[in-house]
Amino acid sequence: MRRLCFLLGVLQLLAAATAVYKQWIPNTNFETASNWDKGRVPCASNVVRFEENQVVSVFVSVPHTLTDMYLPLNGELVLAAGAGFAAFDGSWDPGCDSGATVRFSDAEHHAWFDPTLWQPVSPSGEFESSRHIFSVDEERVPCHYDDVIFQPETSFRVNVDSSQQVIHLRSVSLMGQELSSPEAWTTYLRGPSAALQFHGNGTLQVTGSGCVDKSGCACGNTLDGHRICAALLRASGGQCPAPACRSPLQPLGHCCPICGATINLDFMPDFDLQKYQNRLVQTLLSQPKYTGMQMAISKVQKEQTFLGVIPRSSTPVIQIVLIHEGTGVQTSSTVEQLAADIMEDIAQHGEALGISSGKMEVATGNALSEQVGNHALSTITTGTVLGLLFSLLFLGGILFLHRKGKLRSLPRLPALCLPQLWDRVEDPAPPAPGSEKGFDNPMFDVEPPRADPGEETPQEMAHRDHPVFYLNPLYDANETET
Repeated sequence: MRRLCFLLGVLQLLAAATAVYKQWIPNTNFETASNWDKGRVPCASNVVRFEENQVVSVFVSVPHTLTDMYLPLNGELVLAAGAGFAAFDGSWDPGCDSGATVRFSDAEHHAWFDPTLWQPVSPSGEFESSRHIFSVDEERVPCHYDDVIFQPETSFRVNVDSSQQVIHLRSVSLMGQELSSPEAWTTYLRGPSAALQFHGNGTLQVTGSGCVDKSGCACGNTLDGHRICAALLRASGGQCPAPACRSPLQPLGHCCPICGATINLDFMPDFDLQKYQNRLVQTLLSQPKYTGMQMAISKVQKEQTFLGVIPRSSTPVIQIVLIHEGTGVQTSSTVEQLAADIMEDIAQHGEALGISSGKMEVATGNALSEQVGNHALSTITTGTVLGLLFSLLFLGGILFLHRKGKLRSLPRLPALCLPQLWDRVEDPAPPAPGSEKGFDNPMFDVEPPRADPGEETPQEMAHRDHPVFYLNPLYDANETET
């Protein structure tokens, strides 16, 4: 029994080590100064006003004295132990504007798919930062197998508008209580507070299960990528900052192009994402020469295309994104060197690590040759695709005109018999005696000059006695009769 308990404890520790916890940052607490229009908490001689149609849940942690307070029709005040409100007795209150009205700010604009409103934390809720690891933008928002934490003794309101029918999560912790089963979450949603805390067309669903694939699981936020990028770039008017390199890269799941490097890995069933990430951090990123380097590594769904244009399907790959905090030639050289070291490690130990192949792309300030090569390859690919499409259209046009009987072949082209293509299984009937067959060809309607206008050549006499006609396999015999 002790061994079983020990094993369960080890498994729980491993699950905690691989789980990802993301904590919601904003709150609607009464004591948070930024929640009020004057940027401060109301004082004794103030009048507190909530808008009549405002829907909000407000947590109150300490007692307050107020002159007056107007409450919304649909809302709640969650009082901590000892918290409450008392009427102001009219005595002088230094530092408080007498009779001023303080309004509670609107929290409707706080969106679930805003990366700036989330932060990675440890299971205990403490902020967790790694100087070596970062996340692409889509993974800064809770993924399908993540644990979500709303800070204890806080109230909140979040817009869960989504392009997904259901937003899956492993667990949700709020008011100090972890809800990690579908049944517990369903029960909470039926309570009075859930409708005040979550609004929008999306539906949160707690599954209680994490990612069981050791090669990793895709985040699952691709359908809401446009919401994530719109929220992230709202302050800049929807525009990405100008990259410092000439030909930046666009990692999957990231809103803006980057100057750095990307490596896409094809993996085998025994690949372990967490072990490989730890290996890269310990053996490469921890080296002094790579100070300032950051890496994002995750499983993504890469779209496969036909001829580089037509979408066909998607396949899972491991994407590594490398960036540097600084700029300049030395920074570019560092990025290239780290990417090259990773590729060399794959060449030497890839099979043992469960990696079948890797593809590297580098975009830095001094990588002009790489950029030119990419541009030439793109030009060749585009030209090839356009050429093939034009050829197909040309052949299709010829076939269409021939079927309509509007296409006649040139007489100087060699006669070809294609019975299988044109279903000509019978030879045309021989012409009746004395009948003349043929047709006028405007391209060859000029007769050659004769040596003597009044004298017929033997060939002309033969033609007059025996009419000559030509069979054109691209022209219907029934249409040649005049």
